[in-house]
Amino acid sequence: MTTAPTTSPVRPQRATVLPKYDDDAAPAVPRPSLGRPTADERFVRWGAWASALGMAWLVTQRLLPLPGPAWFLVVWFVLGLAVTAVLSALTVSMVEVRDRLVASVVTGGALVVGAALVSTLSFIVLRGWRPLLHANFFVDDMAGVGPKDPFDMGGIAHATVGSVIEIGIALVIVLPLGIGTAIFMTEVGGRFAGLVRTIVEAMTALPSVVAGLFVYTTVIVVAGWPRSGLAAALALAVMMLPIVARAADVVLRVVPGNLREAGLALGASRWRTVWHVVLPTARPGLATAVILGVARGVGETSPVLLTSGAAAFMVVGPTDGVMNSLPLYIYTTVRSGEPQAITRAFAAATVLLALVLFLFVLARVVARPRRARKTTRPRAMKPLP
Repeated sequence: MTTAPTTSPVRPQRATVLPKYDDDAAPAVPRPSLGRPTADERFVRWGAWASALGMAWLVTQRLLPLPGPAWFLVVWFVLGLAVTAVLSALTVSMVEVRDRLVASVVTGGALVVGAALVSTLSFIVLRGWRPLLHANFFVDDMAGVGPKDPFDMGGIAHATVGSVIEIGIALVIVLPLGIGTAIFMTEVGGRFAGLVRTIVEAMTALPSVVAGLFVYTTVIVVAGWPRSGLAAALALAVMMLPIVARAADVVLRVVPGNLREAGLALGASRWRTVWHVVLPTARPGLATAVILGVARGVGETSPVLLTSGAAAFMVVGPTDGVMNSLPLYIYTTVRSGEPQAITRAFAAATVLLALVLFLFVLARVVARPRRARKTTRPRAMKPLP
C-alpha cells in the first residue's frame, strides 16, 4: 500500500512595509550613557542635601541648643541621609535606595578623611611657614643658637643629614633581609615559611618604642656601644624590616606561576629563575615596598630618642656619638616651650611631612604599570624567498 506524498501548503508572501517617519514629531531625546544619572536623579540627590542643609540650620540654631560647626555637620549628614532615603523611596526601588544610602555614607567617610588630612597639613604649615622663608633654615645647624633667637639664625641641616644617614644605614640592612625573607616565604615555602610569615605579620604592628627598647637593651646596655646614629639605624631597621618583608611577600605572590614554570622548563635552576624572572617582574612592587618602609622609618621618634640622643651640631659619622634627626629635632624643640622654638618645630614638621608625602607619591608612581609604547611606524615586511 503506497501513500501519496504530502505537500506543505504554500504560504502567501507578505509585502515588505518600510517604517514611516513623522515630520511633525518632536526630536528624539538622546539617551544617557550607562551608569550616568539623569536630570531627575541629580535633582533628587542634590535637592535632598540642600533641604537637609536648611533643616540642619533650623535644628541646631533655633530648636536645639547645639552650637558649633561640629554639631551642624553631624545633624546635616544625618538629615541628608534621611531625606535621601525618603525621596528615593518615592521614585525607585528599595535596592536603589540602599545603594544611594551606602554611596552617601562612603562619600561622607572619604570627605572626613580628606578634611582631616587637609586640616592637619594646613595647621602645620600655617604655624611654621615663617622659618621656611629663610635660606639658613635649610643649610645651617643649631650650634650656638638659643630657643629665643630669630629665624635668620640656625637651621635643620644637622637633623636632615642625620635622618638621611640613619635611613641609609637602615635601608642597607633592611633591603637584603626584607626581600630575602619574602623570597623565602614565597619561593621556598614549607612549615617554617608559614611560621616566618606569622612572625612578620605580627611584627608589622610592633610599637616603635618596643623596637627602641630592644636595640637599647641589646646594643647599648649589653654590648656597651654608645648612643650614636648607628644604634638609631638599627632601631629603625627593626621597624622597617616587617613592613618591607610583608609588602614584598604580597608582591611576589602575585607574580604568575607560568613565568616560573617557563624558566624551569628552559633548564634554569630555581634561584636563577627567581633572579632573572621573578624579581624583574616584581620590580615595581618591590620598589614600592622599600619606599613604604622608608616612609615608615623616617618619621619615627621613640627608637631614635632612646638610641641616638639629640645634638645641636652637625654629626656626619654614624659612630661619632649622638646624632640628631628630624623627628627628634621636632620633639626636643617643642619641649623648650618658647614660641620661637615651637615655630621652628612646626617648620621642621612641614619639611618632614613634605618628605613623607613625596615618598608615598613616589611609591605610587613606581608601582604604576608601564604602558606599552605605541609604534606609529609600520613594520617592514620581509621579502619572500
